Amino acid sequence: MRTISRIIIATILSSLIFISCTDVIDVDVPEAVSRLVIEASIDWEKGTIGNNQTVKLSTSTPFFDQEFDPALGASVIITNDNDGSQFMFVDQNNGSYTTSNFIPQMGQSYTLEVVYEGETYTATETLTSVVDIEEVYQSTDKGISDVLEINLDFQDPANEENYYFLKIQELADALPALFDIKDEFVDGNLINLYYERDEDEDINQEEYKAGDVVDLELYGISKQYFEYISLLITQFDAVDNPFGSIPVPLKGNCINELNRENDAFGYFRLTEVVKITYTFQ
Repeated sequence: MRTISRIIIATILSSLIFISCTDVIDVDVPEAVSRLVIEASIDWEKGTIGNNQTVKLSTSTPFFDQEFDPALGASVIITNDNDGSQFMFVDQNNGSYTTSNFIPQMGQSYTLEVVYEGETYTATETLTSVVDIEEVYQSTDKGISDVLEINLDFQDPANEENYYFLKIQELADALPALFDIKDEFVDGNLINLYYERDEDEDINQEEYKAGDVVDLELYGISKQYFEYISLLITQFDAVDNPFGSIPVPLKGNCINELNRENDAFGYFRLTEVVKITYTFQ
């Protein structure tokens, strides 16, 4: 009986201890000064003239906020560094700035200038080409398990330093799968990339099945953008990994001409992209 009494008493004490630890503790999370966020992705899709382009501006918000605040009233200009031609982007009053007369020139350097609330932000990039995707197909024998996989093949040019960015997204996916690729060890070879979607009950994600429609986008990117997007993908993949790297503020190439302590977040890129849609059989 004494043993049973001790167990009961110990159980009651343990319960009291756990109950006493349920008090809500308010923690003040420090907030950084709001910064301009520049999403200037000038993507020239193969088979188009590339004249319609959009630059998106917003301001950084506290960590737990669900939406970004659009940055309105800015001046956005992209200049061809070779001939000085300028392309003005029109404010759509929702954070988007658009033009319908951009002229892309492969291998050409361009400079972005954004003037917002009295401060000037600039960035310079070169329009980078991309090879064609030779084939897209499905398989079941390349991954860890025998499930459907999406494959794409493309020929890497020989004796060149090339960098690629790949997006794969099925219509039901909330976010695309992102991949950064360089040809350091496969220069001049046929490159095969495959991806199988893992089942994840937490986000209601299933493996690929017949009838699923997948969009693939292959971009040719500069070395500088490759280094940026590689860090971004690493931080994104580490979100659900307790042993992953700690996310840090990631600065792009958009600098504040007057105050380098207030550089913008985001990136100004110029890429050529090939897009393909595949339906699993």
